[in-house]
Amino acid sequence: MTLQVTAVMFIGMGATLVMDLWGYFQKKVVGVPPLNYCLVGRWLCHMPNGKFAHQSIFSAASKPGECTVGWVAHYAIGIAFAGALVLIASPGWIQQPTLVPALLVGLATIAIPFLVMQPAFGLGIAAAKTPNPRRTRMLSLAAHTSFGLGLYLAALAFSPVLGG
Repeated sequence: MTLQVTAVMFIGMGATLVMDLWGYFQKKVVGVPPLNYCLVGRWLCHMPNGKFAHQSIFSAASKPGECTVGWVAHYAIGIAFAGALVLIASPGWIQQPTLVPALLVGLATIAIPFLVMQPAFGLGIAAAKTPNPRRTRMLSLAAHTSFGLGLYLAALAFSPVLGG
């Protein structure tokens, strides 16, 4: 495994951890729980049976191992987005990270929950079917902004390894 692949993995996991820490802070300070990644696992575990969308993911049958699947997917997706950032910004970004590309990628990742996950969970496009769509959207935006900041901070932490 090359040092660059290792860097992308470290950056993606670090950024995802920052997002999770933001979720923990949000829960403790604001009283709003972050996304339950077990539900992501439930959604993914239903896919091999041909079920890609649900009226309500909350009432869908639970699946064995859904929490593990959800958390592994959460971190794997974070790594994939870190890889996308490096491809978009250039591999040299790892050695000399800058904030703007990381934040832009973090903000762009909001498209996945708004256009894929929330509709598939039965929540509508951009959480339109939730009790308070605006609040849900703002919380998602904050979470994905924290991910973008995490991309930058994790790259800063790793860049000395590459001589940055």
